[in-house]
Amino acid sequence: MEVPWLLVAHGSVTALVVVSFLCGQWPIFEGTFVQSINHFLTFGAYHYLLRFVQAVCGNGAKDLVLGVEQYCCDRPNPILQVFYVAIIGVTYFIIVQTSFDYIPGYYVSGWHRYLSIIAVAVGAILFVLTSFSDPGTVTAESVSQYVSAYPYDNVIFVEKECSTCKIPRPARAKHCRICDKCVARFDHHCGWMNNCIGEKNTRYFVAFLVWHFLICVYGALVIGFILAGELKERKVIYILTAYYGIENSFSGLFPHVAQWLLAVHNTQILLSVFLAILALLLGGFCAYHAHLCLTNTTTNESFKWQDYIMWMKKENEAKANAAALKASMGSANSDAHKAPPSKWRAFFGRSRRPIVEPVVKNNIYDRGMIRNMCEVIVPLSERKSFSRRKSD
Repeated sequence: MEVPWLLVAHGSVTALVVVSFLCGQWPIFEGTFVQSINHFLTFGAYHYLLRFVQAVCGNGAKDLVLGVEQYCCDRPNPILQVFYVAIIGVTYFIIVQTSFDYIPGYYVSGWHRYLSIIAVAVGAILFVLTSFSDPGTVTAESVSQYVSAYPYDNVIFVEKECSTCKIPRPARAKHCRICDKCVARFDHHCGWMNNCIGEKNTRYFVAFLVWHFLICVYGALVIGFILAGELKERKVIYILTAYYGIENSFSGLFPHVAQWLLAVHNTQILLSVFLAILALLLGGFCAYHAHLCLTNTTTNESFKWQDYIMWMKKENEAKANAAALKASMGSANSDAHKAPPSKWRAFFGRSRRPIVEPVVKNNIYDRGMIRNMCEVIVPLSERKSFSRRKSD
């Protein structure tokens, strides 16, 4: 049996492209070829495409491409929603066509057929809830309640008016340029959902991420058990050791078992690898958003805090350097008539760096993990106290 190297190469390249596109900007990949591939996929390829279209077809074709980009990136559109439905539908269809014949199997019972349908259905329901629910739109009627619900911290949120909606912008809110509306407790605009993620649908979005992570893990494990059952039922290990004289050890059997699996069950191998990669990516997103929920922070606020802390560090360093320079000039004037210090003391004196005041992140919205999670599960706008304020 020959290893289908073309299939292996295709799977490896696909995994590299997917990981580079989704994770290339992570700090762990900084300065690596993964970051370079991400830059090419997200910027370089499009830039070269525009230059090629302009050179071959003229400025009219370039304007057409720019118009398509504006439609896809600067206004609500269902493209990624359709793509998500296609991914789920095609993947599940392939699983049904190629793997359900092995259910029930040696390690997999028959009820997994029905459990998989329930899992996909729940994921579809969470997708619909996240995509079509109100994220928490701030209107002239509800702005006063949101202002009272979320106080300004006067650090990253200050009292000001939304230049587009012409209403006061509550703390933690932001005007989404794509949806063209102010969203309370704004997290981000999700193209996959064609909707903003805000105060009212963060719970659905996080549940969507967690559920799809579990689906991918579940699918990869079930397919793995199917393959293990095939090895057991076909007695592949026994045949390799008894008839071909292969050493009964992991290092001796692994190449031959992998070769047999790639030759006979290559579709299941690709599906399991695909689901495992998606599980890793979704696991990272789940961990990130779980951290945001537990600390009562949004993605928008995390970027604001990063900018604020970086700016304050520069300010504190400038103040410390100015104070150190002033102190050194004063000491130089006072020590002008004194004997010069020893070379060693002067050397170590110059090596001292000014003390920089540390920057502390003071998130006034963090009220403890339990209360933070309760705020995500039951938003403030859906509580009785909020309704009473609205009626008043």
